[in-house]
Amino acid sequence: MNRNKALEKIIHGIFLFLGLITVGFVIIITVYLIMAGIPAIRQIGLINFLTGTEWKSTGEHPSFGILPFILTSVYGTFGAIIAGVPIGIFTAVYLSKMAPKRVKSFMEIVIGLLAGIPSVVYGLVGMLVLVPAVKTIFHLSDGASLFSAMVVLAIMILPSIIKVSISALEAVPKEYEDGSLALGATPVETYFKISVPAAKSGIAASVVLGAGRALGEAMAVMMVSGNVANMPSIFQSVRFLTTAVASEMSYSSGMQRQALFSIALVLFVFIMIINVLLNFFFKRERK
Repeated sequence: MNRNKALEKIIHGIFLFLGLITVGFVIIITVYLIMAGIPAIRQIGLINFLTGTEWKSTGEHPSFGILPFILTSVYGTFGAIIAGVPIGIFTAVYLSKMAPKRVKSFMEIVIGLLAGIPSVVYGLVGMLVLVPAVKTIFHLSDGASLFSAMVVLAIMILPSIIKVSISALEAVPKEYEDGSLALGATPVETYFKISVPAAKSGIAASVVLGAGRALGEAMAVMMVSGNVANMPSIFQSVRFLTTAVASEMSYSSGMQRQALFSIALVLFVFIMIINVLLNFFFKRERK
């Protein structure tokens, strides 16, 4: 008995230590981004930095307005969610409730493979296949655009949405569905009117995970969006917050480098806001 208690205390201490390490890393990253990003914001001005429409970091008279990057990231993430979430949820409902076991097993393997594919591979396929297709279909001079980035991001967030939604749907007590069927509802009505609402917290979590993936993606969207600092337009080359940092950090210096850290800080704040809204949503659901 004493040995079991000692083992339990050791395991508890290990998990506590690992948890503190994780929290410590988050604090370190937060502090570093604040220290590295605030100086440029002070010098440029918060309003000018967030609402400026021109980014000329290497010009004779540099300007550091990131409004095009912010709007592009918001539009791109929103477009990916609009396209990817319905597909992901319908797929999750089919696999968890309707699909034969062999189909479900095969599709779970495929979804796992999709989740494991590096983002640069998505970007490469998009650049070689999607961008020329968009150029041909819509008769554009260049297919690298916000639309192409939305399509790639929608595909990239599908594995996260499907896997988490399946777990949430399978956790719904079977008694809920049996009661609905006993009252005369069809299986499809039961799945979409009983199972999906009962699993909405888990499905919401999958959507937020997908949004975080889309908002934080860099390499794939850099390869299919054109990476030009324009105000966002659906068929125009654009630049995201992440790609602005990734594309210029290697040769940046001085004020330009500080401004890139400020962009990273803005992106970090966006992700924190999403997490806070998620926690708020979950607390309201529990109440």
